[in-house]
Amino acid sequence: MKKTIFWFRRDFRLDDNAGLYHALKNHTNVLPIFMFDQNILDKLEDKKDARLSFIHHAIGQLKTSLQELGSDLIVLYGKPLSLWDSIVQEHDIDAVYTNHDYEPYALERDGAVKELLQEKGIEFHTFKDQCIFEKSEITKADGKPYTVFTPYSKKWKAKLNDFYLKAYPTEKYFEHFEKRSKAEPIISLEAMGFEATDIPLPTKEVSKAVFVQYGEKRNFPATRGTSRLGTHLRFGLISVRKLAAYTKGLSETYLNELIWRDFYMMILHHFPHIVGNAFKPKYDQIEWRKDEGDFQKWCEGKTGYPIVDAGMRELNATGYMHNRVRMIVASFLTKHLLLDWRWGEAYFAKKLLDFELASNNGGWQWAAGTGCDAAPYFRVFNPYTQTEKFDKQLQYIKKWVPEFQDFSYPKPIVEHKFARERALERYKEGLG
Repeated sequence: MKKTIFWFRRDFRLDDNAGLYHALKNHTNVLPIFMFDQNILDKLEDKKDARLSFIHHAIGQLKTSLQELGSDLIVLYGKPLSLWDSIVQEHDIDAVYTNHDYEPYALERDGAVKELLQEKGIEFHTFKDQCIFEKSEITKADGKPYTVFTPYSKKWKAKLNDFYLKAYPTEKYFEHFEKRSKAEPIISLEAMGFEATDIPLPTKEVSKAVFVQYGEKRNFPATRGTSRLGTHLRFGLISVRKLAAYTKGLSETYLNELIWRDFYMMILHHFPHIVGNAFKPKYDQIEWRKDEGDFQKWCEGKTGYPIVDAGMRELNATGYMHNRVRMIVASFLTKHLLLDWRWGEAYFAKKLLDFELASNNGGWQWAAGTGCDAAPYFRVFNPYTQTEKFDKQLQYIKKWVPEFQDFSYPKPIVEHKFARERALERYKEGLG
C-alpha cells in the first residue's frame, strides 16, 4: 500500500494544521516525519542550545500524541536531501505534504527536495499555515506590496473574516495516519552532539486577563503583561488562526502584533535583500563603529545603563527578553554605541527562543532606522526616560541588575547626550 508522508517543520501540532489536514483528507496511509536538519544544527555554536532543547521536547510530545492514536512520528537526523533520498528508496510513496516556510534557506531546501521527489514521480504539496495572510494576499490597489504598516494593517483587518480564521478539522481524519504497532525511540540530543539546556522552557499557559489587559500592561517589563507565546507561535505549537480568532475580540493591540508578524513575513518574501542588507539601500552607507569591546559589554549586560543591562541579562539567562526592552537595547546598540544592527540581529538570533528571521530582522531594522516603516533615524531612545516611564519602581532592574547602585557597577559606557549627537551626525553623513 502506498504511503503519503507529512513532513513536520515549524508546525508541531495535530490540531488545525493546514498541510496535515490536506494530507489526511486526501490519503488513507499518512506517515508523519520530522528531520533534525544537520545543515542548521552544524551552525549552532552553543552545545546547550535552548531552542534545540525546546524543539526536542515538543517533538517528544508530538510523538506521544501520535502513538496514542496508534501511529508514530519518525524522527530523523541528517541533511534533508540525503534523508529524502533514503526515504524514497525505503518506502513506496505517492506524495509528500508539508507547510510553507518563507526563509531563504528553507526555500532553497524545499526547491531541491521538490526536484528530487518529482524526478521519482512523487508529488510535493505545501500549504499556508504559519500566518493569516502571506506573500501577495494583502497588496496595494496596484498589486504592489505595502512597505508601511498602518495601511497594510487596515487592509488586513478589512479582508479578515471567519473563513480565514476557520480551523482545519484534522481530527475528522485521524484514522488515516499509518498504523504502527512498534514505537520507535526518539534520537537523543547527545547523539546529535548536544546537551539539554539549563534554561527553563516556556509553557503555553496564558490567562484570558493577559489578553484583555495587554494594551495597558504590555510595556511594563516587571509585570506579566505579555503572552509569552512567541516561541510556541514560532514552532507552531499554537495555531495562529486559533490565536487570532480568540484574541480578536479581546485585544486590538494584541491582534496588531500578529499583523506585524504577517507584515514582516510579507516583507521578507518581496524584499529578500533585507537578509544582510538595509531595506533602504542608502542606509548601507552609514559607517558603523567596529568596537568589539563595546559590543561584548552590551552582550554581557555591562554597559552601565541599568535598563539595557537588565534586558541583556534576562536574554542570556532565559532566552527571552521583554518586547519594550528589546526596542531599548536595540536602539542603544545602534544609536548610542553606533554598532552595526546586524551584530545585534545575529546575537538575538543566537539567544532568543522565539527567534524568527522575518520579525527579528524587521525589529532590528526598525530600531536602526534602516528598515521599512522604521523609526526615523533621529529618534534615539533615552534609557533614563524609558526607565522612568516603564520601570519607575525599578523592579525589573533590581531583579536583573541587583548591584546597579553599588560601587562595583560600571560607569556608563558612553554619555547619553554625546552619544545622541554623535549618532545624528554619523547618520547625516552616511545619508548624504
